[in-house]
Amino acid sequence: MEAGDDRNIFLSTLPATNRDRHIALGVVIVSTIFFGVTLPFSRVQLPAVPAFVASYQSALAINDLITTILLLSQFSLLRSRALLVLASGYLFTSVIAVVHGLTFPNLLTPTGLFNAGSQTTAWLYMIWHGGFPLFVLGYALLKDKDGGREIKGSVTEAIVWSIIAVFAAMAAAVYVVTELHHLLPALLDAKGGGPALYGPSYRPALYGAAIAVSLLNFAALIVLWLRRPHSVLDIWIMVVLYAWLLDVVSSALLNAGRFDFGFYIGRVYGLFAACFVLAVLLLQNINLQARLSRLLHTMRRESASEQLRHGERERLFSAVVESSNDAIITQTLDGTITGWNPAAEHLFGYTSIEAVGEHIDLIAPPERLAELRDILARIGRGEAIAHHETQRKTRDGRILDVSISISPLRSISGEIVGASKIARDITESRKIQTALNQEIEERQRIFETSQDLILVTDTKGTFVQVSPSSMAILGYRPEEMTGHTAVDFIHADDLESTRQEMRAARRGHLMRNFETRYVHKDGRIVNLSWMGAWSEPIHRHFFVGRDLTEKQAAEAHFHQAQKMDAVGQLTGGVAHDFNNILTVITGTIGILADAVADEPQLSAIAKMIDDAAERGASLTKHLLAFARRQPLQPREIDVKTLVLETTTLLRPTLGEHIQISAQLAEDGWPALVDPNQLTTAVLNLSLNARDAMPFGGKLVIETANAYLDESYAAMNTDVTVGNYVMVAVSDTGTGISPENLERVFDPFFTTKEVGKGTGLGLSMVFGFVKQSNGHIKIYSEVGHGTTVKIYLPRATGLSDTSVESQASASIKGGHETILVVEDDALVRRYVITQIESLGYKTLEASRASEALKIIDSPKTIDLLFTDVIMPGSLNGRQLVDEALVLRPALKTLFTSGYTENAIVHHGRLDTGVLLLTKPYRKSDLARMIRLALES
Repeated sequence: MEAGDDRNIFLSTLPATNRDRHIALGVVIVSTIFFGVTLPFSRVQLPAVPAFVASYQSALAINDLITTILLLSQFSLLRSRALLVLASGYLFTSVIAVVHGLTFPNLLTPTGLFNAGSQTTAWLYMIWHGGFPLFVLGYALLKDKDGGREIKGSVTEAIVWSIIAVFAAMAAAVYVVTELHHLLPALLDAKGGGPALYGPSYRPALYGAAIAVSLLNFAALIVLWLRRPHSVLDIWIMVVLYAWLLDVVSSALLNAGRFDFGFYIGRVYGLFAACFVLAVLLLQNINLQARLSRLLHTMRRESASEQLRHGERERLFSAVVESSNDAIITQTLDGTITGWNPAAEHLFGYTSIEAVGEHIDLIAPPERLAELRDILARIGRGEAIAHHETQRKTRDGRILDVSISISPLRSISGEIVGASKIARDITESRKIQTALNQEIEERQRIFETSQDLILVTDTKGTFVQVSPSSMAILGYRPEEMTGHTAVDFIHADDLESTRQEMRAARRGHLMRNFETRYVHKDGRIVNLSWMGAWSEPIHRHFFVGRDLTEKQAAEAHFHQAQKMDAVGQLTGGVAHDFNNILTVITGTIGILADAVADEPQLSAIAKMIDDAAERGASLTKHLLAFARRQPLQPREIDVKTLVLETTTLLRPTLGEHIQISAQLAEDGWPALVDPNQLTTAVLNLSLNARDAMPFGGKLVIETANAYLDESYAAMNTDVTVGNYVMVAVSDTGTGISPENLERVFDPFFTTKEVGKGTGLGLSMVFGFVKQSNGHIKIYSEVGHGTTVKIYLPRATGLSDTSVESQASASIKGGHETILVVEDDALVRRYVITQIESLGYKTLEASRASEALKIIDSPKTIDLLFTDVIMPGSLNGRQLVDEALVLRPALKTLFTSGYTENAIVHHGRLDTGVLLLTKPYRKSDLARMIRLALES
């Protein structure tokens, strides 16, 4: 038994040991052997000894009454319902044993007391031996390893009510078997001397009742056996039930009548059964008294030791107070100082002689006197004050910042008689703490506002802290990364190199610089350049990562521009030399043709050479256009008129399966450009569009005025800020795959079959636009089509048009919340930056499925700003349809690299929707957002 386990000192809660089980099993075996030996003599008639019945009943009643008292004493401490039921069962057997003796015939009166009938004692015997097992069943079902559920109310009240219930049940039983005994089946023969051996009307009732009682005892025994774990009390109750079962069998089933051998031996079994539990309870009491005696002896010994320790503790306490670095002061409740240690002398400048007997106001600044009175009042109410920071005054008038802890001082009787105060000077520590807080605040601001990604990890690579920039760089909120390991975010191919860097840092190479690829939340790869450090004192890795995506994109763009320039110089040089060769060929072929004019075969050969030279000249022209070395004749032209004439030429060329639509700006600016080259460029783009629509489709050619601002120029380094005339050619063809989109302007690159294209069409357009100081942009989605936009410089500096006015007009922002849906991360970041600079709050998503989750959340959204063409199962138009189901009042604004006319005519949007075409100025963005919000 563990020390302090007070409940396990009682038989009802003390777990039964193997020793207890072996002893109980021994008693059962002995009882069984004894039963087997006496079995043949059960019906041997013996002399009637009424005194035996009186002695037996008295002994049994006293036994069970004492057992009841002992069980109730345990109940008063454990409050167990199960124990109360068991005690009630023993009280029941004690009372019914007395009643059974009083009603027994020829004991006190010939027929017994209480107007007993011939069957009264027999039925009382059955109620007696059948009632106790019911109480045991109740006990078994209510108990558990801790004794069972406890009662909630008064213990005394519960005991009284249980006694009342037992006596009420007993009174009811006595009434039935005395006053109403004539209604009960007869268990004994007519003379009352014993069971009717040959009377068929009596014998079944007796045996039926006895068998029922036996089965009830057996059922109680089995249920108690199954209710594990067993306590010591459980083991002996089971022994009692077994002995009682033998009692019933001997006294009611196997014997022939009263005062035969079975009658006597059954009573002996019953008496032994009553003694078992009483014996173990008495032994328990003896054990408790012995433990109590030992406990008292131990307490006396510990008390003496405690007195010695108390004296030693007093001496140690005095030494601690005297040697403490903190000022320790004691005072009465009225503020009179009664104790003043050396540290107080040093802190406040007053000696102990000067301070003791003075009021505590001695060290309080005038503005703190009210605080002192409040503290004394709180101490008087029994409160303790811990680490209260305040100010106190020294002897020379200096003000100190101090931390004080004050506790009530109590007398032996518990009365509060004063206060004990510990004061510590925190003047310097407060200065240090203030400086530390400032440093922490500064570092926290750096951490929160850093555009670089800052990570803190433990030795296993688990993120402990993540800067908010993770949202912009990786798409994850800090709380989505904290607690996860870096393995969940680093590209699989970079895991081992990252682990090596961390190991090297822990080996003493404190500063590390390396590059690692992380996986963005939307699945794309983000290249990060890291600077890392290891802190040995706190076992943490610190990393600062810079996103290289934009830098690498700029480098790639620069390398592409260098490549295109190098290829252009090469092709230009080759074309120049080839032109010289063609000049000789075309010049001499005419002379040769005249010389062989009368010879048909030679004349045909000369004509073939001349055609080949023409094709070579055309190829050279395309090469020169790509190399930006073709001789241009730029002049101020009306782009609208030129495109309209070109469109007229296209109709018979493209065929009837292609629908052509021209959407031309009425107030279009003139452009400074070579009209022939522009016509050729439009034709080339239109023919490419036709080839992309082999089964027919729509071709849209349009013009518009455009202003490319600083933001767009920052994203496209080859663009000069200014006014442009935009010419766009859009188709509903097969589109261009992302891997081919980067190569479409390369010379000789083509996706057409061999012999169906030179690969110079788009290269010539690219070279012409660049040579004209313009800009070209291509947008394409596989399965949706392509738009190519040409931006040509405006020809004159006439008065500002409406577009210029809009560009220079004041930009109006707002405070609403806008959900931005854009699959291109760079464009999304640029758009969010522009929108937030206008004062709006933003939410972002890279695809329609992410956007729908946000829309379905309780977040406030005033405007949905979405790209039209996006990857995934839903495009922008379908996203808006789904969003309006969830939020019917939601305002929407579309954006696309396609022009508005191309979008509408390709059937992707309905006429009249709000569309902001890329590229756009900040003023256009602000104007369209306000227009959408206020529509």
